[in-house]
Amino acid sequence: MTTVTDRRSVLTGLGAIGVVGCSQPSAETAAVKPSAWASDPAVIEALDLSALETANGGRIGFAALDTAAGRTLASRGVERFVYCSTFKMYLAAATLLRVQAGQERLDRAVPITRADMLNHAPTTEPAVGSTLTIEQLMQGTVELSDNPAANILIREMGGLDALRAFYRGIGDDSTRVDRLEPEMNRLDGDKDTITPLQSVANIRRLLVDADTPLSPASKALLTRWMIDTPTGPNRIKAGVPAGWTVAHKTGTGGYGPTNDIGVLTPPSGEPVVIAVYYHADRASSSEQNEAVVAEATRLALKALGHD
Repeated sequence: MTTVTDRRSVLTGLGAIGVVGCSQPSAETAAVKPSAWASDPAVIEALDLSALETANGGRIGFAALDTAAGRTLASRGVERFVYCSTFKMYLAAATLLRVQAGQERLDRAVPITRADMLNHAPTTEPAVGSTLTIEQLMQGTVELSDNPAANILIREMGGLDALRAFYRGIGDDSTRVDRLEPEMNRLDGDKDTITPLQSVANIRRLLVDADTPLSPASKALLTRWMIDTPTGPNRIKAGVPAGWTVAHKTGTGGYGPTNDIGVLTPPSGEPVVIAVYYHADRASSSEQNEAVVAEATRLALKALGHD
């Protein structure tokens, strides 16, 4: 099993870079509460990331649930953030549920055409003119964040309404599903947004809770893809203690959003579920943005006693 063997917790050369140009949450948006959290006994504690925001600019949406201690930390936990490609983990989960229900098959071959192509297609581009199985499409979507693969999976499940129904089916009545790749990455009000607390609630429901709707085989597949992904080594992974296993999914927008969500498991003990949505300034570098995600993760784990 892949584990993290180093920590990059020092932010070097990150000066103030100004506040991100994303729309600020309205009073109505700020009042959104993740429905799956309503009956949770954990007390949500404030995680103060204001110094990190002041030093580096932007807006950090953060939530972490320590499942062993029953503690939840959050910063801007009910504000909305464009989720970018982090949604692909949820898309794979939705597809796996269709497989479990007999509505889809892992080995069903889907034709891949030139018309399907758009930017970032490491899995689908080489397959143009041939086929990929549903399992291969999911793996490419989660591990390599293949954009055409995500759109094809959405099409094959019946469109955006079907994906929206998946969220509602796991108790999430607030996450927005509005557009396909690549349009869904573009900031447009509340379109294609999620709150950090809702994301953590969803991940817990799917990958941690004993009564997850995912079968053991489906959960194992999704978790393996999230562990094996080569993306984002300098985000959440760089903020965890040595020896922890990180199952995660990244998301990035060209104008600043730098996101990472997943499950962090210590060598012994129960996992920590985490969601980080950093909407940085357009002028900041990807290296700077990733270092902020890593530092927010490190600060949260330290506050939870994991350092």
